[in-house]
Amino acid sequence: MVRIIVSLPEEDKKWLEYYGRKHRLSAAEVIRRALKLYRRQVSQGGYERVIRETAGAWKSVKVDSQEYIEAMRADWEKTS
Repeated sequence: MVRIIVSLPEEDKKWLEYYGRKHRLSAAEVIRRALKLYRRQVSQGGYERVIRETAGAWKSVKVDSQEYIEAMRADWEKTS
């Protein structure tokens, strides 16, 4: 492991110390876990996540996608 120096606002430092005491973790361990969680969330974000979450969304639609979209647009125009 490498060491780094991080500057934090006083309020964040106090929260970090409180959380560490409450969970019997060092401040360094809390930061390592938070960074690991953040990296996992960021790597699952964006385009790839949207593609995974919406894959197969059109399976229930039994018409040509272009026809479906045109019908939706026609409905929007009727309500406008």
